Amino acid sequence: MPGQINSQANPPAEPSQIPNDILNLAVKLKTENYLSAEELKGVQHFRRAADYIAAAMIFLKDNILVERDLTPDDIKPRLLGHWGTCPGLTMVYAHLNRIIRKTGLDALYVIGPGHGAPAILSALWLEDSMSVFLPEITRDYEGLSKLVSRFSAPGGFPSHINAETPGAIHEGGELGYALSVSFGAVMDNPDLVVCCVVGDGEAETGPTATAWHANKYIDPSESGAVLPIVHVNGFKISERTIFGVMDDKELVSLFSGYGYQVRFVEDLPNIDNDLAASIEWALAEIKKIQTAARSGKPILKPQWPILILRTPKGLGGPKKIHGKFIEGSFHSHQVPLPAAKTSDEERNALQEWLRSYKPEELFDKDGKPKPEILSIIPEVNKKKLGQRREVFNAYIPLKTPEWKKYGVEKGSQQSCMKVTGEFLKGVIDEHVSALPTLVPASYLHASFRNPKTFRMFSPDEICSNKLDAVLGPSGRNFQWDPESSGHGGRVIEILSEHTCQGMMQGYTLTGRTGLFPSYEAFLGIVQTMMVQYTKFVKMGSETKWRQPCGSLNYIETSTWARQEHNGFSHQNPAFIGAVLNLKPKFGRVYLPPDANCFLSTVAHCLRAKNYINLMVGSKQPTPVWLSPEEADKHCIAGASVWKFASTDDGVNPDVVLVGIGVEVTFEVIAAASLLRKLTPELRVRVVNVTDLMILSASGSHPHSLSDDAFETLFTNDRAVHFNYHGYPIELQGLLWGRRNLDRITIAGYSEEGTTTSPFDMMLCNHTSRFDVAKAAIQGGAKVNPKLAVSAHEVCSYLEHLSKKEKEYIYKEGKDHDDTFATPNFD
Repeated sequence: MPGQINSQANPPAEPSQIPNDILNLAVKLKTENYLSAEELKGVQHFRRAADYIAAAMIFLKDNILVERDLTPDDIKPRLLGHWGTCPGLTMVYAHLNRIIRKTGLDALYVIGPGHGAPAILSALWLEDSMSVFLPEITRDYEGLSKLVSRFSAPGGFPSHINAETPGAIHEGGELGYALSVSFGAVMDNPDLVVCCVVGDGEAETGPTATAWHANKYIDPSESGAVLPIVHVNGFKISERTIFGVMDDKELVSLFSGYGYQVRFVEDLPNIDNDLAASIEWALAEIKKIQTAARSGKPILKPQWPILILRTPKGLGGPKKIHGKFIEGSFHSHQVPLPAAKTSDEERNALQEWLRSYKPEELFDKDGKPKPEILSIIPEVNKKKLGQRREVFNAYIPLKTPEWKKYGVEKGSQQSCMKVTGEFLKGVIDEHVSALPTLVPASYLHASFRNPKTFRMFSPDEICSNKLDAVLGPSGRNFQWDPESSGHGGRVIEILSEHTCQGMMQGYTLTGRTGLFPSYEAFLGIVQTMMVQYTKFVKMGSETKWRQPCGSLNYIETSTWARQEHNGFSHQNPAFIGAVLNLKPKFGRVYLPPDANCFLSTVAHCLRAKNYINLMVGSKQPTPVWLSPEEADKHCIAGASVWKFASTDDGVNPDVVLVGIGVEVTFEVIAAASLLRKLTPELRVRVVNVTDLMILSASGSHPHSLSDDAFETLFTNDRAVHFNYHGYPIELQGLLWGRRNLDRITIAGYSEEGTTTSPFDMMLCNHTSRFDVAKAAIQGGAKVNPKLAVSAHEVCSYLEHLSKKEKEYIYKEGKDHDDTFATPNFD
């Protein structure tokens, strides 16, 4: 299927100024007649068949093998899909099939161009993986008719690859993440090779630019390998690509600097021999690197292989229509013949295009693929790209140690993160005595234990976030640093939140458990990526054949309340809102109030499946309010009355004060103590909420309290004041639907901050003890006549104290020494 790119559609780039000898770094191979005649025929027949089906899926609802001339009724009413990338994707799929059948290679196929669903679905049908998961999509005429007619139709297959696509661990809707996901998938999976196609449009994204460095975090003694294939077809949706105008010298310079050996695959008349030889060369290079490392003689800074595949956009499609070039131009990106239903000229062009594949040579009278196509498909089902168990049933539960043995003394001052770091160190050290059933064979390697199923992905903040105890067992994993390489480090630190997120996604979706600790303010960098992933998990949970996987676990620390030294730029709790906006089935937000509660929460989250778990806590020492046993009960309940800080154990309150978050809860406790001195007649109930989702309207979330249970905590008619770590509007939305909301007031982060003192941050955002106490008096005075008499006077005094405190801070440059001393209720 050779296709020539027209010079008007894709003019040559100007030569670069890079010295010619840089091209000596590009790998040269002898490729002519590399495949046997039988292999070449099998590959080309597979490609023709897959390309035909992909094109038919975009256009046809009937007459799927064009056995008669096309009519308008044969064409779908809406033409959706992306043709331009499909021929390259089916080409790689065909060659992966050949090498898997020949060598038994364990491989996954990850593609960045998620819009290339027709290519992948067609290949899955040819290898008969569709019928395994969707029995009605049989490998015959009837099944092919359903596949073709249902594509991009209501109730059918979406135009994107998604969780309903066998073999998929990446959707590709938002470009930039295929590469990092691929690297995450091969970690601790030593026999796996992930072939990752990166389109030259996707290659322009920032996340992809950073993910090229992920090769520096792959230890070849313990992990598999990624074979990147950069598909350079020259065009995006309507413009040239950057990589499409780079010449060989520029591309070799770029990727050699990234740590890759570059091989160009671009001999179009000989493309199948060229690609076959190149893939076998790449696998041999991977084997060489892995063998050296596994024999105790690792290659320092190994140069991993990468292929640059150059083909015209929409190879094999219509050449020209209405005087415009289609093949080899951006016009082939989506639907090359968009008026095929209404235009005789375009419909005739479509018929000529589809018949050029000679479907009668590809499918028998029953619509089944001919033997030539089947000759390159792996014979063992579990080796097929669409049936890899890593994709749909690989979850290995993480064995967590008993968290209470890491618990700390009630009444002490402890950093949630330091205590949690010790627990996570224990997680890394934990040995697994018995393996679960159905563990993929590729996971059965030496010393199977948590260190082979758990990793932390952190944007260079482990020590700053006081989690550095996790470095004790094995240190960091950074293979280009001799001090860090080859030690089985469980911590990946790279200053790219996107790469951390992508690696964690790939690691999680292939059965393992990951943890992403970060500065609170910068988790928002991966917000859309997290949302895209959750959409994938949602569809996966609705797909019968996909089994659950581990949760995505985020620890959010270095919070705005203790980022006063870094200033306004580091003060942003918005990621909480992003998780709150998720489908209730999947989103979980926890704000444990102390170190023991954080231990309980992280132990739970590491064992949970299919959720997005966000845990928010402080890295600075703060009071431990609850013993491990009390913390356990509190976290199970999600919220409880804190009797020690309440008046008369919280019975018959005039007002309810609620803390949600470490520092703001401290202010609630401090306010309760202050109120005992200033207004002993006020009856106060103090409640702490650790599971934010319990507040949502009854029935709206799996964790939400019933209205009756909600009112046992917060009463049904008393004023309630929430002191909340996040943005108040989030809590307003969460509480919507509860009864008697007019009695509720909320304070939280109100986008006020600067470089100042910790307590001034509380004052700036009206979450200080003075603000809480004032809200309590104003609310309590409505039902307590004794308090009402003095309410104005006391509130004025509290405002006075607040102003004096701010004056002191601005004069002395610090808070009073006893500002954060634990309040005494004796």
